[in-house]
Amino acid sequence: MITVDRLMTRQMINIEVGTSAIEAAKLMTSHKIGSVFVKQDNRIVGIVTEPDIVRKVVGAERVPYYIPVEDIMSSPVIGIDGRRSVTEAADLMEQHGTRHLAVFKGDSIVGILSVRDLLHPVSIDEF
Repeated sequence: MITVDRLMTRQMINIEVGTSAIEAAKLMTSHKIGSVFVKQDNRIVGIVTEPDIVRKVVGAERVPYYIPVEDIMSSPVIGIDGRRSVTEAADLMEQHGTRHLAVFKGDSIVGILSVRDLLHPVSIDEF
């Protein structure tokens, strides 16, 4: 069985509440990632993804310089324990209509799993 922690991305980018949507988009572009976690008082309170920016800012014809990330973030963050199987992760993504899951070890977020991560080649023997 392939577990979530084998495919997750450990590099997580966090931004503070109050950061503009444009700054979130710039961070995603510079780090070549599709999401950033939103923090408030050293606690993750949400996640902003590329679709959030496209649908809730650009598609709504809002000015991204003036939209704080907390206005467009998804909250609470949907997550999964890193020891769970990737098939459970895919089911959870489908159930919640999300393409990103926070990966937990105990009470801490230790990574992020995206739909793209599920596409990494793995041995068929491990399923």
